[in-house]
Amino acid sequence: MIELAIYIASMYSGKVVEIGVGYNFTTSDYLEERGFEVIRTDVVKTREDVVIDDVCMPNVEIYRSASLIYSIKPPYEIQGCILKLARNVGCDTIILPLKNEIVDGGKLINYRGISFYLFTPQYP
Repeated sequence: MIELAIYIASMYSGKVVEIGVGYNFTTSDYLEERGFEVIRTDVVKTREDVVIDDVCMPNVEIYRSASLIYSIKPPYEIQGCILKLARNVGCDTIILPLKNEIVDGGKLINYRGISFYLFTPQYP
């Protein structure tokens, strides 16, 4: 998802957290190469730099001071947990859903051929 990485790099700075990174490191590696502090989380350790965390019972300290929490194709069941965590931390959230999935709330963004939902204080 290089398009998402380009969007994030143009809109955010500092610390960002990817939830549910799995085995796809394209976005997080792109951001890290551009100077972002990137935290990658998942429920299993898929690479040495992945932090194990369950977003529905999160260790909030992992996410503190993030400017953005994002997730690429997260299961519907955890989307509410992601949004609750981001509100708790006080940062923006991007959810790039599965192709036909609609995420409640937020603002639908179409950028370079991809669609994702942005949640901010303006678009809760």
